[in-house]
Amino acid sequence: MPHHKHHEKLDQLKTAIEKSEKLSEEEKSNAIAHLEEWYEEDKAFGTLIEELTQKFAVLEPIFAELGLL
Repeated sequence: MPHHKHHEKLDQLKTAIEKSEKLSEEEKSNAIAHLEEWYEEDKAFGTLIEELTQKFAVLEPIFAELGLL
């Protein structure tokens, strides 16, 4: 999924959390902080895989087999 689609989903999740009547303000804040952290980690991991694939084309089939591409 392209980066833009991930960002749209992140925004949708954040909006849903912010509108939730079942969560306290603290729970909302914590949940959003975790989502943003995981989003950045995932983005960084995707960048790493992409750069490794560009430098070492031989790794591409391995990454594809693992579902990382």
